[in-house]
Amino acid sequence: MSLQPGDALTSHNFGLQIDGVMVEYLAEVSGLSLEQDVIEYQQVSAQGKPITKKLPGVKKAGTCTVVRGMTQSVAFNTWISESINGVMGSARKNATIMVMDYQNNPVKRYNMRNAWCSKIDTSTVKAGEASALTETVTITFEELVIE
Repeated sequence: MSLQPGDALTSHNFGLQIDGVMVEYLAEVSGLSLEQDVIEYQQVSAQGKPITKKLPGVKKAGTCTVVRGMTQSVAFNTWISESINGVMGSARKNATIMVMDYQNNPVKRYNMRNAWCSKIDTSTVKAGEASALTETVTITFEELVIE
């Protein structure tokens, strides 16, 4: 059963593509936002009354945070390593966060241009504990296009 018009998406599954190749499934995505400056100016109308106008300004670069299970995704690990080591010639990549429905069909894409990893945190590790290890990765990007 597919989504019907007017149905809202649910948090089910997220994937990360780097240069068009699926490299990782994600447990959590946060902070993904698109923002631009607002230019405000004032002028006087033909009737002599002051009017305040607002125009869209420059789009801002952004960041998002993704959480993944600590896996052996070679492509994702290489991307993180190149980013953290400052190899920006190969670290800047086009990345896409895909939101998928319960049948793993992509329903929305967040395309990040010139994205790279700026921070990585690992979950707390305790001996004898049976919880999954996760990594929290901060991705910085220059432009966000939503499809």
